[in-house]
Order: sequence, then structure tokens, then C-alpha cells
Amino acid sequence: MSEATMDAGARPHAEHHHDQHGGRPDMDGGGHIAGILVFVALLVFGLFWTVRGLTNDIDATNTPSLAIGAFVLLGIALLIALGFEFVNGFHDTANAVATVIYTHSLQPQVAVIYSGTMNFLGVLSSSGAVAFAIVSLLPVELILQVGAGAGFAMIFALLIAAIVWNVGTWFLGLPASSSHTLIGSIIGVGVANQLMADGATATSGVDWSQAMGVFRALLFSPLVGFIGSALMLLAMKALIRDKRLYTAPATKSAPPLWIRGLLCLTCGAVSFAHGSNDGQKGMGLIMLILIGTVPTAYALNRAVPDSHLPAFLAATQQVQAVFDNRSGNLTFPPAAAQTQVTDALKLRRIDDKSTYAALAVMAGDIGGQVKSYGSLNKVPAAVVQNIRNEMFMVSEAIRYLQNQHVAFAPAEAGALKTYKGALDDSTKFIPTWVKVSVAVALGLGTMVGWKRIVITVGEKIGKTHMNYGQGASAELIAAATIGLADIYGLPVSTTHVLSSGVAGTMAASGAGLQWSTVRSMIMAWVLTLPAAILMAGSLYYVLRQVM
Repeated sequence: MSEATMDAGARPHAEHHHDQHGGRPDMDGGGHIAGILVFVALLVFGLFWTVRGLTNDIDATNTPSLAIGAFVLLGIALLIALGFEFVNGFHDTANAVATVIYTHSLQPQVAVIYSGTMNFLGVLSSSGAVAFAIVSLLPVELILQVGAGAGFAMIFALLIAAIVWNVGTWFLGLPASSSHTLIGSIIGVGVANQLMADGATATSGVDWSQAMGVFRALLFSPLVGFIGSALMLLAMKALIRDKRLYTAPATKSAPPLWIRGLLCLTCGAVSFAHGSNDGQKGMGLIMLILIGTVPTAYALNRAVPDSHLPAFLAATQQVQAVFDNRSGNLTFPPAAAQTQVTDALKLRRIDDKSTYAALAVMAGDIGGQVKSYGSLNKVPAAVVQNIRNEMFMVSEAIRYLQNQHVAFAPAEAGALKTYKGALDDSTKFIPTWVKVSVAVALGLGTMVGWKRIVITVGEKIGKTHMNYGQGASAELIAAATIGLADIYGLPVSTTHVLSSGVAGTMAASGAGLQWSTVRSMIMAWVLTLPAAILMAGSLYYVLRQVM
């Protein structure tokens, strides 16, 4: 969701136009010592917290010591995943500070630290819905074998491709969205994996129904930003008649206190919403890495209390009855049931008797094993991965049935929903230390490389200097849009929402748009997906030859 911006020195005529206005902020000074100290302190804290959290979890579950090779792969994978969030930080979160910097509400270094702090808090408060929505786009067979060579090749390919494209477009001054890039990378890996597997149609390696939902969110959120911000500015003008709100700052002095407070509030809201949405993208991938490398500690949520066992077993019996009623009295041994469901998930063909019969067997096997051990916390290390895979596959099968709107009686639909929720509670969780690590990476990224983005949002979208009302309108709508997307588990582009919001306010105020910037944004939309698909698919193919 990040958007690289045009080089600060590009389009001298636009720069000259804004320099004539005495209110242009000074962003040429060196880094403040306080900001440098905060950056270093956060970096040290993040590394310490990551190592501490990982080792504590391993010790608590009596996990055997990792082989050197597995430990090295785990370390590299975690660094790459956190590196993606770092890049995401300096691409996206700097958008939120453009308004407070260009209206002189906060000094640049103070604004950046403030935004990074709010991003940190947003990540910590995130639900995890977006994280697992991203994971659901991956090919099911790669998720099930994420600890093997193919799984690591998948993680490395899609993250490296996303980082390379984001950094490259930022360096060249081409706006790009990190959400588009990551989703394109996932599709590239899925297509390459399917072509390498059996040469069948490439689309069978990608969950296109899930991908289309994500595409719709990424497509419509900028439109919401543009239209909503324009309407917000017009409503503000009708309700609040203070002309100072709609006049670009003529000097570098701070705005009136109430305006300054409003802009700082909206900046914090956008930063918080960005953290709660964007921060989750790396979380889901980090959890895949941990599940594949240290399944004893992370394959099952051992924090689920033992008191939940009776409700889980009751839900299991109910959903078994639902599956049995549609199975046509077919049955499978457990191993064959897993194969049947895995194949059905690959083809997205769940609604048939054989698959229902296999799902009934798997649900019974899950319930029987958990009951025999007494709780998830007591499941032996040797069978943790198998139970987790069974839970994941049954949950995904139910999700497909729900998305395909297969007709069930109300009681049956309720049983499926309850059981899926119990399975997800057991497998889809994010430890606190993972959230903290991602939050630190995103916050640190906010403090780096922000200047280009701030200049673009502040003065290269519209033909006039941003005024207070425009900044507040764009950020209010951006915060609301991103917050709603977070609630519904949809990844959106913070940069696209906010920059389109600024464009909407410029259009509504009659200031006009700089079409060279708009054309660059459109070009990014056209190029990012195919470029990410090609890069990630090619990289996955190369890595599979050595992993």
C-alpha cells in the first residue's frame, strides 16, 4: 500500500510555484539528535523483544533445539518479513504527516515520531483479520508444507519481490502500492507453483474469489477517499465559516490552536488506522514462517483455555452431523480424507458428497484427538502439525462453502459458523511479541525516507499549497476508510486513499490538479500487479531449484 513519490527535485516549475508562497515548510535540515536516539533505542528494543519472545515460546513448549540450517532460514525469513514492514513504513505512513507538516502544526521530526508512535499503537491493537485474509490468498498446498523447501521458497519469493519493487519504484519516483505489490507477488507464486506442479491451467493455483474481494477493496477505497474528502470539505465550508481554515498558510507560524489540534488529531487517526491495517500484512507471513519452522510452539494456540473444550466438542458433533447428512453414507480412512479435502481445496470444489464425507471424518478425528489429550496445550509435539493442518483445511473448506453461498438450513449454517470460529481460535493467532516486532519495524520505517512522500502529498497533487481544511478533510476520510477496512479484514492502500483524498479536496476547492502526478499514480496501478506477478513467479521458480 505504499506509494513511492516523485523525486523532490522533479518539476522545477511546480517547486518554484510553491516556493513563492512563504508558508512552504523547511524540510532540508538534518536529523534531530532526539529523533536519532529514538530510532536507535527502538531498533535495539525491537531486536531484543523479537529474540526474547521467540526463545520464551520455544522454552515454554519444550521445543527441541533447531538444526543450524533451520535456525538460519528462520532468522533470514523473519528479517525479510520485518524488512517488508520497514519499507512499508517509509512508503506509507509519511502520508499522514504531510498535512501537519505543510500546515506547520508540527515540526517535521516531531510529526514523524508522533506518526510512528501512533502506527505502533495501531499495530498492537489490530485484530489479525487482515493478516489471515492475506494468507488465504496463498495456494493451500504451500501453506500446508510451509516448513519445507517449497514453503520457504514461497515466503522468500513473494517478500523479496515486494521489497524490490517498492524500493525500486520509490527510488525512481514512481508511485506504487505495497498492498498491490504483495498481492501481485502472491498471485505470481501461486501461478508459478501450479505451472511447475502439473502444467494445468495457471488460475487453479490462485484463490481468485478471495483475490477479487481484495481487488475490489483496493479499487474502490481511493474512490471513497476522493469523493468522501471532497464532500467533507464542502460540508465543512458550509458549517464552519472561519476563513482561516480554507486559506493556505502565508507564513511558517503555527495555525490557531483549535485548527492545530484538529490536524494533529486527524494525523494520529490516520497513522493509527494505517498501523492496524498495514501492519497485519507482515504478521500473517511471519506466523506462516513460525508455524513451518517451530510447529510445536506456533501451530496451535496453546493459550486457548481448557474450559473451552466442552463447547468445542459439542460444536464438533454438530458439524459432523451437517457433513454426514450430505455425504451419501460415504466414508474415508483419515489419511484418504485429508487427500480428498486437499484436492477439493485446490480446485475450490467443496460441495460434493465425497468431500462432505471426508470433512466429517476429519472433524471427528480432530475432536477425538483433542478430547484424548484434554486440551490444545497438551497435544504432543509429534502430532501438532497434523492436527493444525486438519483444522486449517476444515476451516478453509467451510469458508469456501460460505463464500460460494451453498444453501444450508439456518441451524446448519450456525453450526458451521460456530465450528469455524472455534477452529480459527485454535490456529489463527498472533503472539504479542510478533505484533511488537512488526510495530517497531513499521514505526522505524516511518522515520526514514518520508520527505519525498510529504512533498508530493503537500504540493504536487494540487496546484496550490494545501490548506488546513483540505488536510483535515482528507485525513478524516482516510482514517474512517482504513478503519472500516480493518474491521472487515480488507487490505487497502493508505497512500492511495489519502492522496486521492487530497486530490478530491483540491478538485472541490477549485484549486485544480497537477496531472503529471495523477498520470504517475495511474501508471503505478497499471504496472504494479503484472510486474510483481512476473518477479515473484520467476523468483519462486529459481528458488525451487535450490530449496
